[in-house]
Order: sequence, then C-alpha cells, then structure tokens
Amino acid sequence: MKHRFSAFSLIVLWLLITPFLKARSHADKVLKDEIISDLKENILPFWEKYSVDPSGGFYGSLRRDGSPIADAPKGGVLNARILWTFSTAYRLYGDAAYRALADRAQRYFIDHFIDPRYGGVYWLINADGTPLNTDKQTYGCSYAIYGLSEHFRATGNPESLQKAIALYRTMERKMRDPVNDGYIESFTREWGIPEKLGYDGDGVATKTMNTHIHVLEAYTSLYKVWKDNGLRERLAKVIGLIMTKLYNPRTHHLILYCDSDWNNLDDIDSYGHDIETSWLLTEAAEALGDPEVIERCRKVALELADTSLKEGINPMGAMMYERHGDKIRKDASWWCQAETVVGCINAWQLTGEPSYLDSAVRTWSFIKSRMIDKTYGEWFRTVQEDGTPRYKEPKASMWNCPYHNSRMGFEMDTRLK
Repeated sequence: MKHRFSAFSLIVLWLLITPFLKARSHADKVLKDEIISDLKENILPFWEKYSVDPSGGFYGSLRRDGSPIADAPKGGVLNARILWTFSTAYRLYGDAAYRALADRAQRYFIDHFIDPRYGGVYWLINADGTPLNTDKQTYGCSYAIYGLSEHFRATGNPESLQKAIALYRTMERKMRDPVNDGYIESFTREWGIPEKLGYDGDGVATKTMNTHIHVLEAYTSLYKVWKDNGLRERLAKVIGLIMTKLYNPRTHHLILYCDSDWNNLDDIDSYGHDIETSWLLTEAAEALGDPEVIERCRKVALELADTSLKEGINPMGAMMYERHGDKIRKDASWWCQAETVVGCINAWQLTGEPSYLDSAVRTWSFIKSRMIDKTYGEWFRTVQEDGTPRYKEPKASMWNCPYHNSRMGFEMDTRLK
C-alpha cells in the first residue's frame, strides 16, 4: 500500500507541475524568439543602413533617426565594438553582408586606430581618419583585443589574431602595474603619465573596476582562439584580482575606483556593472576550464546577480544605473537592461531557479515597451524615471553602440538553443 501510494503521489505531483514546466519552457522560447527578432530585424539592420561612412569606416555619431553627424570624431571603443558585433553576427549566421561589415571594421581599425610607432590604440580620431586624441587607455586597448580576436574567430584572418596578440603583449608590458598587479588606467601616446586620469579626463583612480572587467572580457575572447600559457596565467590572475581586490564580499558589490594599492576611493554601487560582471566571470572561468575557479566564480556571480536584482530594480521593472552615496540614479540605461537579461539567464542556467528567468522576462518586457525605438529603430539610450525616453540622445556616439544589445541577442541565441 505504501508503494502504491508513493507511486500515486508521484503521478499526482507530475500532473500538478507539468503545466508549470510547460509554461516555463514556453517563456524561455518566447523570450529567445522575440530577442532574436529584435536583433535581426531592428538592431543589426539599423547599423547596416546608417553607420557606414562612405569616406571610410563608420560615422562617429548618428542622430535618433540615423542621420549622420559627418564631422563627429570617431572613437576607438565604438569602432572596436562594431568590429566585434558584425564579426559575431557573421560567425553565428554566416550572412555575407555581416562579413563585409566585419572586414570593413577590421581594416579601418587596424589602419587608423592602432599606433604604428608606439603601439596601443588611439582613443579618438578625426572624421577623416587622422589622430585626434592619441592618449592610450587600457579600456580602449581591451576592446581592440576583444574585437580583433572575435574577427579571427569568425573569419580565420591571421592578421586579426596577430594584431590582437601584439596588443595583449603591449598591455602586459606597458599597462600592467609591475608592483601591485592590475592595469593602470591611462597613459600618454608615448606611455608617460597623462595630465588627467580616466577616459573622461575627470578620473581620480589609477585602477578601475570598469577597465578590469573589460580586460577580463578581452583576455577571455583571446584565450578562446589562442591557447597561450602566458595568457592563461594572466586570465586566471585577472579573475583573481576581480574577486579579491574589486569584489566586496560584505556588500556583494564591486568596488569602482581604486588607487595603485587597491584602496577604495569612493562609495558607489553600479548595478549594471555588477550583473554584467556576474556572467563575464562565469564565462571566463569556463574558458579557463579549472573546476575550482569555476565553482568560486559561480558563487560570486550569483551573489552579484542576487544583490543587483534586490537593490537595483526601479518601479518600472528596469535595472537602475547606480547608487552614489545617498543618491540613486533611477533612470534606465540601455546597456544595463541588456546585461541584466544575460545575467539573469546565466543565473537561471547555473541554478535552475525560475525567479531568474522571470526577472529576465520582466526586463525584456520593459525593453520592449519603453526602450526600443519603434519609430526610427534601434534602442533609446536612456529611459528617464518618469518612463519617457531621452529622445535627443544620439543612437551612435563614443558610447552608444550595437554591442550590449546585440550581445544580449547573441547570448540568448546560443544559451537558449
């Protein structure tokens, strides 16, 4: 009787949970289908149609409707991100148009942004391709490695790998702190001390979280295509630095700004960076393949994701920008939303906990209703606290790019197969 009851109980339990399992599977599929549709029918077509500069490369700035600001300077970060985006699009979908844009971006970046004399990457060039701001930022060099290594992965072009490796070696030789490790933020063209720190010229920190998570991202990408032992050691070290120097195990937030000795310089929590780092750490550890590192990174990743979701969601259901002291920026930036979707799906895949999938769906619902520009295409950069977009912000600039939201699409396509 006991066994019959047990079997009967299992049948009843199965009948009760099956509808929920089906609903969860349906939510998973709808999320993927809608995001891929936005990627292929909105984001990538916008950049294909409007970003190409007939005089060379890509425009430095586009207005909301896609019209170019033809004399705008061209940023190294924007161009490296365009290179990464269309390289990945070609690798995943095999479209010849994506390959053409990836190759265009690769050629222009190598010819105009890489310093042929001193190495490294210029921060800004003029619209005609001549150097404008020749300072070297570790942040910018990291994105160059990210884009070039992905171009090699997608196309097999050996020049891209060679340039990525050369930039990696330059970073290790010139940008790494030989005393306390980590990567110093800013340099002059000739690798001297700049007048001002940071890519905005207003920085106070010699080392920053934002730069280090993108060094992590770049080295992960390069290691996927170049299994060098020295790179492997550095990737493992960068993972360790983020988890021991930049992660606060008491607050479960990342520390944004540090001096050379890794002392915290400010009281800031950046919710978008926290949840972005959660999945970048997981990706890096899995690329490294060390089970112990994977386990440690997964633990920190879930702590980062949980805290961001607990503290960073505004009343609209969007991830807020940051807390600085007793002030909270409650506006929603496009990149924070894209990284939240990926971070939530990563946490769901690590744990099987359905609340993470629910959070991804909620964030995507906000993006659909508030952030996608249904008139001119692409996404708005910012949705204000009252729910209205900032209509006058450009669609392309030094920082506006097809990288965060397209990457969300690529991640959903590969993770939710």
